[in-house]
Amino acid sequence: MRILLTNDDGIGAQGLQALRRELRQIEGVTLDVIAPDSNRSASARSITTRAPLSVAGVNFEDGDLGHATDGTPVDCVRFADVGLVGEKPDLIVSGINHGLNLGDDVTYSGTVAAALEGILLGLPAIAVSQQSEKGEMGYIPQKHYDFEVAAKFTAGIVRELVDHPLTEGTLLNINVPGGKVEGVDVTRLGKRLYRDELKKVERDVKDGRTSYRIYGYEPGMDDQPDTDIGAIARNRLSVTPLTLDWTHHDGIEGLRERDFERVLGAASS
Repeated sequence: MRILLTNDDGIGAQGLQALRRELRQIEGVTLDVIAPDSNRSASARSITTRAPLSVAGVNFEDGDLGHATDGTPVDCVRFADVGLVGEKPDLIVSGINHGLNLGDDVTYSGTVAAALEGILLGLPAIAVSQQSEKGEMGYIPQKHYDFEVAAKFTAGIVRELVDHPLTEGTLLNINVPGGKVEGVDVTRLGKRLYRDELKKVERDVKDGRTSYRIYGYEPGMDDQPDTDIGAIARNRLSVTPLTLDWTHHDGIEGLRERDFERVLGAASS
């Protein structure tokens, strides 16, 4: 099995290195690392199309070689798919992210975006995120993380996938609580309660522009036990299957009952 390991915190991030060391021990695995050269958190599914991308080799402390790019996490997966490091990967693993990716946050996450790119390309994928030891639920960067359980659990999942592959078009979004893990829940996405507000930072007298912050860093949550958010709140590891199909299938028939032909006729007349 050939695995591409990537992330959005950058190639030197402790989470990626902890997972790299664990994955390279799996028998029969060829591990390639392509990751951003610096932090690309909250880059979501952005790609680089209007400029060339640079790539540099990085020698890790144990002698392994990785590749760092000035692109996004999704660019990293695309690089692997078009042959930057040789054969295409069989599995995409993204993480371990420094901080959680729960509920609505997955739409902003570069970590999850890289895994989503995998299933778009027809490859199984895993995204892994770790809560800090302080047990935070927000986005303020923390200093202390213990990645041991997350790395070993992910390696265990990879071993399981050899004989029991994921359903086509599905990725696993794994979130690991800080501190002692009390168990594992298979969950659905929960609901984040964002607390954004407009805060003026400064005014540039020279050009008249004003700077603002609009994003809050301590969102609340709708605590339900069958969600990823509820699992983390109870110190349980969360495994959530995700797919790229965002179609609201239950809403199709209702829309078909609407007279869109009449609306088109009015727009065309």
